[in-house]
Amino acid sequence: MQAPIPYTINVRGRLFDLSEPQVMGILNVTPDSFYEASRQQTEEDIRRRAEQILSDGGSMIDVGAYSTRPGSAEVSEEEEMSRLRMAMRIVREVAPDVPVSVDTFRSEVARMAIEELGADIVNDVSGGEMDENMFPTVARLGVPYVLTHNMPTENLMPDILYYFSKRIQQLRDLGQKDIIIDPGYGFSKTLEQNYHLLFHQEELLLYELPILVGVSRKSMIYRRLGCTPAESLNGTTALNTIALTKGTNILRVHDVKECVEIVKLLGRPQ
Repeated sequence: MQAPIPYTINVRGRLFDLSEPQVMGILNVTPDSFYEASRQQTEEDIRRRAEQILSDGGSMIDVGAYSTRPGSAEVSEEEEMSRLRMAMRIVREVAPDVPVSVDTFRSEVARMAIEELGADIVNDVSGGEMDENMFPTVARLGVPYVLTHNMPTENLMPDILYYFSKRIQQLRDLGQKDIIIDPGYGFSKTLEQNYHLLFHQEELLLYELPILVGVSRKSMIYRRLGCTPAESLNGTTALNTIALTKGTNILRVHDVKECVEIVKLLGRPQ
């Protein structure tokens, strides 16, 4: 088992320790996320979900207002901002001191969430590819940035390693300090590529950067098992366990309690 490297990230002037794996609970403010049970649209639902993440042991919250599942409806920048304004107000009431990431590929949405709504981290599933202003924006904001691999590839691991090397350097050249890398499970990859990546994920440790993994209830699980997202908790638990053995620092999940139990069982090897 590969122990997580003892990283810290700067969250609004406070060092947040990643030497023990952290569990990031998903809070979707959308009507069409692929996992129906994760959709939170009313103020009551949002509050209940934020409270549940904390009571189940989650140490981070990821708030998203734009579903990235294939076939999801287009959401205007104004609508995304409106959803986030409602959600972030409630999340900050419930969890004033918990690191909160905003899941967006739009630089202006990221700026607003950080400067006006109290978000701490930008989680960009596009790796800066969908908005050329994203890299300069997060560098100027001085907040941790989740860099996701989301590009079609044939020569999987060499292409991913080259991609991260190039994009990390671009961020460094702009002065970006805290970078978290996300292998991008389920994004622009075949079923087979997702599993090849999972079993070779330790190759990403060469960057000496924190790794975030999000496989929770994704199609790489339910398609392989021939079930639905609602029936894929057991498969999610299995893959999250493997991810921890590959040096993962943050697990982004729907089912916080179950994931916290994995972390407690595996812990950090002594």
